[in-house]
Amino acid sequence: MYKLFFRLVFKRLDPEQAHHLAFRWIRLAARVPVLRTFLAAALAPRHKELRTEALGLRMHGPFGLAAGFDKNAVGIDGMAMLGFDHVEIGTVTGEPQPGNPKQRLFRLVKDRALINRMGFNNDGSLRVAARLASRTPVFKTVVGVNIGKTKVVPEEEAVADYVKSAERLAPYADYLVVNVSSPNTPGLRNLQATEALRPLLSAVREAADRTVPARRVPLLVKIAPDLADEDVDAVADLAVELGLDGIIATNTTIARDGLGLKSDPALVKETGGLSGAPLKERSLEVLRRLYARVGDRITLVGVGGVENAEDAWQRILAGATLVQGYSAFVYEGPFYARAIHKGLAARLRTSPYATLADAVGADVRKTA
Repeated sequence: MYKLFFRLVFKRLDPEQAHHLAFRWIRLAARVPVLRTFLAAALAPRHKELRTEALGLRMHGPFGLAAGFDKNAVGIDGMAMLGFDHVEIGTVTGEPQPGNPKQRLFRLVKDRALINRMGFNNDGSLRVAARLASRTPVFKTVVGVNIGKTKVVPEEEAVADYVKSAERLAPYADYLVVNVSSPNTPGLRNLQATEALRPLLSAVREAADRTVPARRVPLLVKIAPDLADEDVDAVADLAVELGLDGIIATNTTIARDGLGLKSDPALVKETGGLSGAPLKERSLEVLRRLYARVGDRITLVGVGGVENAEDAWQRILAGATLVQGYSAFVYEGPFYARAIHKGLAARLRTSPYATLADAVGADVRKTA
């Protein structure tokens, strides 16, 4: 039914308008007690065998919503109602910013992909922190906070900008993510180089510890699929060296060649980050490489081209303790998380692994 609705309604709307419309409906449904209870029962049934412990946190399962959908922490309960086991908000920047000029979001329907050049449009860390502080959760879910660089802040002042956001947001974050991998903020990806990344991550770690002395806020870094293999290795080694809690692999790609894209060439040429099904192979490749390098020493989060339960299962076998989705949600609709949970539970039952944790990295260990 959703796919018919998508073709008849959402496909005819500008993608950003469709996003705002759908998100508004989700938030409204989550405000109606009887309706949200019914929807959560239908869309978010729990599977005991999928219970997951990661980053020192307990979750109903391993599957969460990637950053980018709820930039301003306005719909966390709505996304939990739809079955996401964790919700990563953001990317949030030190100062509010409108993002890039519209049109800045494009659907590649034939490729089940999106191109975005949103440019970190968000309310800024001060307003988002206030929103999180005043929130009364309806559904219990883990909330990650993804932070990035304000566009007008020069690269040499990036550390201070991230620290400002960390100080404001860490008290309300179950985990914190340093995003240095979006292609839509000038100079941002330069921060993935280890000589720039080391002081940045160290400063954010110190800021989180200073601001929240009563508990350790897990800190992760999100990397691009476009990193060369040796740079992936360098980030992995740095994460272990600094005692980082996790790596999220991967963000969107600026690549277009070699992906077998079938959509209109004019659409394909739009600048911005490509996400969705075409990213599947490279994101899985990066994940495997990371797990081979770090093993169980840090938590890996697999994202990029996760369309169904088989994709999620492959991420787990490749080393991901947690898996995230976003682009496929646009195409699959409200039953997306439910289908992934159901499929994961079925695969676990027929696998040789007693628990989901046993399956993490199993394919990589076999070839080691």
